[in-house]
This record gives sequence, structure tokens and C-alpha cells, in this order.
Amino acid sequence: MCEAFFAVHVRIISSSQNTNTVNEEKREKSLIESLQPRESHGHFVLFPLDSLRVNDMNEKFADLGTPRRIWAIAAIHGEVERLATLHDHLAGRFGVRDRMIYLGNYLGVESRTNAALFDEILAFRAAILSKTGMEPSDIVYLRGPAEEAWQRLLRLQFAPVPLQTLEKLLASGVEAYLRLYGVSINDTKSMARAGSVAITRWTNQLRALQRSAPGHEPLICGMRRAALAQAAPDQEKLLFVPAGFDPSRSLEDQGEALWWTSATFQLSGRAQNMYSRIVRGFDSVNSGVNLEEAAVTLDGGCGRGGPLMCGCFTPAGKLIELVAVGGQGLVETAPFEREVANDFFAADSRVRITASEMPEPAKQASA
Repeated sequence: MCEAFFAVHVRIISSSQNTNTVNEEKREKSLIESLQPRESHGHFVLFPLDSLRVNDMNEKFADLGTPRRIWAIAAIHGEVERLATLHDHLAGRFGVRDRMIYLGNYLGVESRTNAALFDEILAFRAAILSKTGMEPSDIVYLRGPAEEAWQRLLRLQFAPVPLQTLEKLLASGVEAYLRLYGVSINDTKSMARAGSVAITRWTNQLRALQRSAPGHEPLICGMRRAALAQAAPDQEKLLFVPAGFDPSRSLEDQGEALWWTSATFQLSGRAQNMYSRIVRGFDSVNSGVNLEEAAVTLDGGCGRGGPLMCGCFTPAGKLIELVAVGGQGLVETAPFEREVANDFFAADSRVRITASEMPEPAKQASA
């Protein structure tokens, strides 16, 4: 197993705005050149690169097969300590024929530990895959709204109005990725005003920064839009999505609805005949964990004052355990039985948990 050391320091050269064409061209060139990786002793990353392999799956959707259990981790938003605590809790319990799926939105816009968070994700993956019987496809990563925004930023030169597109991407959390690679927000906005050729050169440098960080390229490029599991070939599938789902469309036709949609998050219409349950990891309005009927929201508000949540599901869609991780290493976990989706004929037994109703340890830690 090889070990790679990598030192990256990115400095964005700022300059005052000038309407002179020559000065603007010099500024564009300076901005692009400033994104070249440079040697520095400020930040080192040590990680075994060969332990990370891209899952051999469908380009858009991950097939989880028929596992024993599925551990679904909600939006993390840069809370590396809570994620490390959750990893420690799950490490001894994750076994052969289990699956683990991260539901997206890994980094936090205001977090200063985003690089450490990716290191934690990669290190945990390496540790799990070192166990006997484990396969790379046992761990799946979904592309949340922030990750989708990052992918679109890398194609900003194709946007009809780049500056307007950039504003939408910033609203979706792409700033976290710019901060991760040391890129200035102000200079990014300036580059969005440049021509398509300059923007193309600039986005190519962003890609180079991503490739230069050990493990980032296969991790980010291996993220999927959604994932499915199934208890048996003749049964409905369990569907995991990052943030949204439009029940009036097929999964292949969801498009932006998986990240941004005005449709109510619910299982209805023809989707009821296809899926036993839909689980998402991020709620843009931060309304808390929702275990109501067949549409589950696991977002407890991690990175926004709430705990990091993890749900354990059977491939038939039954939620069998709920884990909440607050601050200071506090973990609350318990078997889950009070849910209507386990029995669609149960009368008036809906359950809804908001961030204020989390288990006591998590509430105290997130206060």
C-alpha cells in the first residue's frame, strides 16, 4: 500500500477593478496562474491512495443489491468530529453484506475542517475495506446539492449567463468547495464576468486542484445521484436521494429535482408502485428529521445547530435503528419501532421528529 504526501498552497492574487482591456486580460491571466499548485509546508495530507476505488456501478445510480442492512448518513456540513464519532460507533457493527451510504452535502460553508472531513471519509473507507469480505461497492456516496453545484461550477463556461449561474451555485453551498481548495470568492465572481475562454482555463485549474488532493478526484467523481436496494426481485425498491424527489417523474427523468425542487417530498402517484420508501439526507428548510409515512428525511440539522443523524434500514425499507450524534462525542442510538412505513395498515401512527425533539444527549450537545 503506497503512501502519498502532498502539500498544497493556493494563493489568489487580488487586484483592483479596471475597465482597461489590457489590465483585465492581465488580471485574468494572474487569476488563472495563481491557481497552480505550489509547494508549501502549511498543509500536509497523508493517505493510502490505493485503498480507494471507484465503485463499478451505473454512472448515475448506485445499485445496492439485496444487502442485510443499509446505514444511511445524513448531511454532515463539515462536522468532522461528529462524523468521526459516528464512524467509531459503526466500525464494529458494519459487517459483511451491509451497505453504507452517505447522502451528500459533506462540507460546511463556514467550516474550517473541510479538508479533515474528506480525510476522515477516505480513512474510514480504507479501514472498512481492509476487513475480510468487504467490497468497494459496500460504501456509496451520493452527490448532494453542494456537490452538484461544484460539478456545475467546473462547467461554468457553458452557462448562458455565468455570473447569474454562479450566484445560484453559491446559494447551494459551492463556496465550501472553493474554500476547500483555497479559492477566493471575490476572484471567482470576477472570473465569472470574464469571457468563455478565460473561464475555461480557470475551471481547468480548479479540476487540477481537485486532482492534486489525494483521494478527492475518485471520491467526488464516484458520487452518484441516487441509490436503490431491493429485498427481492418482485418487491418495491428502497430509494435513497440527496435532497428531493418529484413523484410525478420517473427516476431517470428527475433531473434537478434530486437537488432542487418545489415538489413536496412524498411518495405518491405511480412512485408508490415502484418504491417501498424514499430516504433523503438534506432538507433545505431545516425542518428536522421526518419519519412520516414512506418519505423519510434524516437531516437533523448537522452543521446548523442539530445532531448528525444515521438511519439503519432493511432492503425492504424498514427503519430498524436511528442514531443521533451530538457534540462532545455524545451518541444516542435505539431500535426504532414507532413508524407507519413498517406497517402501511397501522392506524394513525405517524411519527415526526424535529431537531428540538431529538434524544436528550444530542439535544444537550447541539445546544
